[in-house]
Amino acid sequence: MSERIIIKGGRQLKGEVSIGGAKNAVLKLMAAALLLDDICEIHNVPELSDVQTMIEVINHLGVKTEYKPSEKSLIINAKHITNYEACYELVSKMRASFIVLGALLGRCKEARVALPGGCAIGERRIDLHIKGLEALGAQVKIEGGYVVAKATKLVGAEIHLDRPSVGATENLMLAAVLAEGSSIINNAAQEPEIVDLANFLNSIGADISGAGTSEIVINGVKQKDLHSTVYTTVPDRIEAGTYIAAIVATRGHAIVRNVFPNHLSSVLSKLTEMGATTTIIDPFSIEVNCVNRTRAADMVTQPYPGFPTDLQSPFMSIMAVSKGISIVTESIYENRFRHVGELRRMGADIQQEGNHAIIKGVKFLTGTQVKASDLRAGAALIVASLCANGTCEIENLHHIDRGYEILEHKLSMLGANITRVVDDVSGVDAHIQSNSPISQSYEV
Repeated sequence: MSERIIIKGGRQLKGEVSIGGAKNAVLKLMAAALLLDDICEIHNVPELSDVQTMIEVINHLGVKTEYKPSEKSLIINAKHITNYEACYELVSKMRASFIVLGALLGRCKEARVALPGGCAIGERRIDLHIKGLEALGAQVKIEGGYVVAKATKLVGAEIHLDRPSVGATENLMLAAVLAEGSSIINNAAQEPEIVDLANFLNSIGADISGAGTSEIVINGVKQKDLHSTVYTTVPDRIEAGTYIAAIVATRGHAIVRNVFPNHLSSVLSKLTEMGATTTIIDPFSIEVNCVNRTRAADMVTQPYPGFPTDLQSPFMSIMAVSKGISIVTESIYENRFRHVGELRRMGADIQQEGNHAIIKGVKFLTGTQVKASDLRAGAALIVASLCANGTCEIENLHHIDRGYEILEHKLSMLGANITRVVDDVSGVDAHIQSNSPISQSYEV
């Protein structure tokens, strides 16, 4: 069986949309729960296939979980960890699961985690993870496709990252929580998800300061100092940015709710430059309005607080129909232009030169059949299809389902003409209403 999304483009998006919990935050909170010899409850957990994968990863370690779809809450009981190995079968599904390395090492003083391997959007090395863990006193080796780490004890250290890696920052934070003494991570990643992880860890009894800056200090605590917590994860800034891009691309007018506007400062600034209007109407809501065709603008992806690489793809869909020539420079991942070929199939005029994409805006895109090559490339095709003339069919939806919760429902509520269909073995199209991998179907 295969699934595809059919979008009849050309409709302005209007109304309101509410953003779910941050995928890139909640996955790390789930790993952090491994440090806790107790039960914790996380709220605002999105219904995504990546969340289901992480549940499988920690269940494999002996952790008990209970997800409550109606409440968007996840209860994690990590009192008994019975396995120190995160196997390749699970880690290969989602690179973010590699983050259990730091938590297992911190609590159990040993871990065996599969190397995540390559990724469609580019290389993501683990050298900084290993060097940092070794600085804390771990013995780390790679054997048989696994990272094997052991330590009699972990001792605080000052660690300087060669680059502000999000994953390395998170893994080292987790390992340092139960280390003896204080640790300092210099040139740390500053993303909001790092801050959320630190806030969660502090809520269970850790002692962390400086998250959100380039220097994070972790004062080690004892296992007995950690305790249960109930915690609500932050809204997903990338989901919010994608819906904002869709509203602008369709020249719509809508309100995006349950969002932290300060997490999107670089995005809102770029939209202003392109001629769209964004207004913060309350601490958790942004009004988005775009009356005229947007103007071209240049963009360089950078670590936070710069323009996020995860929104480069959907914003290129806006640039494809903007007036003038835009230049996009992708400085984070070398293969994050895989959506370019599919946008060209829709009539976009894009030339790629290394890590630069030169986009000459056309008046309109045309609907056709396209395939998502990764999560954010899929988001780009959704945005492009919504503003295109005619009908688009998007395949490879498993990529999109990794990061966008009840996508068709939310877009339908904004006025989009969007349907998900499943092709059964007999070749008959059956319409379905839910893209949720861990909940029952909903009704619009």
